[in-house]
Amino acid sequence: MTPSLLRVALLALSVAATAPIALLSAQSAPPAKAPNATPIPADSYPSYVRRNQVTDTILIKIWNEGMVRGQAAVHAQVLLDSIGARLTGSPNMERAQDWLIATYSKWGIAARKEQYGTWNSWKRGASIVQLTAPRFKMIENTAMSWSGNTGSKWVEGEVIRLQPYNSDAAFSAWLPSVKGKIVLASAPRISCRMPEQIAQFAQPGTQSLLASTQDGINAIFAGMTQLADSFYVRLKQAGALAVFELNWSNYPGISRVFGSPRNSALPSLEVGCEDYSMLYRLAHFNQGPHVRLMVESEALGERPVFNVIGEIKGQTKPNEYVVLSAHFDSWEGHSGATDNGTGTVTMLEAMRLLKLAYPKPARTILVGHWSGEEQGINGSGSFAEDHPEIVAGLQFTFNQDNGTGRIVSLGPTIFPENGPRLAKYLSAIPSEITRWIRMQPPAAYSAGSDHVPWLCRGAPALNLNALSWDYSYTTWHTNRDSFDKVVFDDLINNATLAAMLAYLASEDPERSSRVLMNPMPNIPGTQTPLVVPNCAAPLRNSAGYRR
Repeated sequence: MTPSLLRVALLALSVAATAPIALLSAQSAPPAKAPNATPIPADSYPSYVRRNQVTDTILIKIWNEGMVRGQAAVHAQVLLDSIGARLTGSPNMERAQDWLIATYSKWGIAARKEQYGTWNSWKRGASIVQLTAPRFKMIENTAMSWSGNTGSKWVEGEVIRLQPYNSDAAFSAWLPSVKGKIVLASAPRISCRMPEQIAQFAQPGTQSLLASTQDGINAIFAGMTQLADSFYVRLKQAGALAVFELNWSNYPGISRVFGSPRNSALPSLEVGCEDYSMLYRLAHFNQGPHVRLMVESEALGERPVFNVIGEIKGQTKPNEYVVLSAHFDSWEGHSGATDNGTGTVTMLEAMRLLKLAYPKPARTILVGHWSGEEQGINGSGSFAEDHPEIVAGLQFTFNQDNGTGRIVSLGPTIFPENGPRLAKYLSAIPSEITRWIRMQPPAAYSAGSDHVPWLCRGAPALNLNALSWDYSYTTWHTNRDSFDKVVFDDLINNATLAAMLAYLASEDPERSSRVLMNPMPNIPGTQTPLVVPNCAAPLRNSAGYRR
């Protein structure tokens, strides 16, 4: 960013503020509910929504245990408040997995750890940052996972901006200036107000100026930390004390917190939008910002990593499988409540319901609490790779991984003949659950969660898609993904639905279809037809993983 760009923006905004102010129109009505936040109208029920009472005794028992005497809130409180975040390979992940196995054991469900590789283990400690000049202020921050530390001591230095560069040589020329400094490596925000608030209240000139200026700043910084080879390692070697970054979610006080780059050993902190942008302005205007900080962490090296697998053995078709799926690992901005504590609790509670109501299933029912999803779907990918017999015998995998809301859609993905089969399952389930669900037509599957390792091998799997609850901006990978964001009537609904689907899939007298769409759809966002099998190799260790 050129030195004048921020000055121009601030000057223009100050001029806009003194211009004649138009009268504000009356405040608009609250936005309409999201389309799937309301049930299907009774006069429009599709055939899979029941119009009479359920008579299946096992479904009734699952309903009573899940909806009336459900324990989902109890599981969630222990997992999210007492145990907390579950970074792949961390001691806290081991603690959480031990809790899972003990919980299943208490219910009489066989559960085990299965090692699939090793990962870089890391333990979080305190991270404290104080602005000491030109005034005192505590700085809101979270150390990124795998961050380096300050050796359990305070360090202090000047805060400087990353100098934009367009070549490795330019970066090398700037690098000596970082010695003893804290580097701001991300684009600042001109305003940390919500975009929706600016759109509602700002004058048109102000809104367009903010947008164009922010777009210009973002473009300058886009990909900057990847442009130079070994950016973070070289900062550390050049004597930088720490690097501060900003990954703002568009809401005040909410930041996304990921992992620091592997092997940099540099203290790497996510700083709140308001504080980060303040530090940037102080540095930009040469007002001498200094901070004092202490970061504590322990790098524990490569350690074994595991999935947790629970099992209720099938009685008549033990070599055919229904898999309940949810990744167990999380990032560490908060406790990983909706990504993916709620998916975890959905499947944990579903297994409890099945053990009580359906202890002798026809097909074997497995639950996979996967590790390593956030680093590339590694836990479930390794499990599918290691167990071709389960892939071959799979009836369905039901996966949940997009927040706390009630399940509002599902579909057969690339296996069109499974659409009527899923509709048949839904038609057996109480309408109090199914009237919220919109069946989706056959379609290409999206990447990004633990349904993929099954689908890419040509085995039936689907996501149980949840109502958003503004997941992408409020809780996904953020420092606000906490217990209080869980919507418990929706969570109870989802656990009950998952148990019912597992029961119906287990009892289905016919195998699910593996006949692919013809022609196959394009890979989402491309013009390239999807091909199956097309599985990527899972990472079995952390070598080469960037974060």
